[in-house]
Amino acid sequence: QVQLVESGGGLVQAGGSLRLSCVASGRTFSQYAMGWFRRAPGKEREFVAAASASGLRTIHADSVKGRFTISRANAKNSVSLQMNSLKPEDTAVYYCNVRIISVNYWGQGTQVTVSS
Repeated sequence: QVQLVESGGGLVQAGGSLRLSCVASGRTFSQYAMGWFRRAPGKEREFVAAASASGLRTIHADSVKGRFTISRANAKNSVSLQMNSLKPEDTAVYYCNVRIISVNYWGQGTQVTVSS
């Protein structure tokens, strides 16, 4: 059974930093891209960043480009999101994601709140 567990969220002032981590279990994930999404209050869930299976290729949403960096450690079945220069509009629940054979798996989410 695939499980994704996020951690690292919290309350931070604008301009601050947080590092989110997601540990996956249930199978080997080194064959699959992994990513982060977020859902802000009253909004749809949106894509934040993704890393290829090897971690060598990454993509970031325009809204976070230059501030957030995704990375993964396949030996640890984990993916991280380093978030710098946080803004109040980054406030959201952040979800780890992996898609395996057309099935999307999600973690429970971790709350990130950025105060102005």
